[in-house]
Amino acid sequence: MATMGDIKKGLCINFNDDIYKVVEFLHVKPGKGPAFVRTKLKSITTGKVVDNTFSAGSKIEEVKVITRKFQYLYDDENGFHFMNNDDFSQIYLDKEMIENSQFMKPGEEVMIILKEEEETPLSAELPLSVVMEVIEADPGVKGNTATNALKNAVIETGARILVPLFIEAGEKIKINTEDGSYIERVK
Repeated sequence: MATMGDIKKGLCINFNDDIYKVVEFLHVKPGKGPAFVRTKLKSITTGKVVDNTFSAGSKIEEVKVITRKFQYLYDDENGFHFMNNDDFSQIYLDKEMIENSQFMKPGEEVMIILKEEEETPLSAELPLSVVMEVIEADPGVKGNTATNALKNAVIETGARILVPLFIEAGEKIKINTEDGSYIERVK
C-alpha cells in the first residue's frame, strides 16, 4: 500500500476497480485544514482521464507494471499483433487498447505496458511522433499563404490529417501521434 506522499507522475494505482496512471499531481498544504493531493488519472485500459483528490492519510493500492518494447507486425479484424524484440514471442492487443492506432505502421516499435504478476498487456503507447509519407494531398490554392491555411492529406496508413498548403504527395512528414497534428517536413 502506498500513501499520499508516494504519489508521483507515472505511478500506476488500482482505483475504482480499474488501473490508472498518474498523469499530473499537485501536493497542496493549505493554511487551514489537512493536506491533500490533486491528481489527474488516466485509465490504462480505456484511456479515460479523471480528476481526483486524495486526502491526507489516504491509502493507495499501487499496481506493479513493466514496459517493454514490441514491434508492430500486423492487424486483423479484432486487433493488433506485436513481437517482443528480445525473445521473439508474440502478443495480441484488442483495438480498444491502443489510442491513435491509425499512426502505426508495420515494423514500428511501440511501448506496451504489462501487469507485472501475470504479464498481461494493459495498453500500448506509440512514440510521440512518427514519420509518414503523404500518399494524397488536396491541391494548394494560390493566394492563401497569408494565413496558416491547412489542407487535407492522406498518409501511408490511410489516416486523414491536416497539413500546410506547401505539402505535396510523395513527401515525408513528421506527425504528433497524440493529436494527429502536422509537426514538420522531413528531408
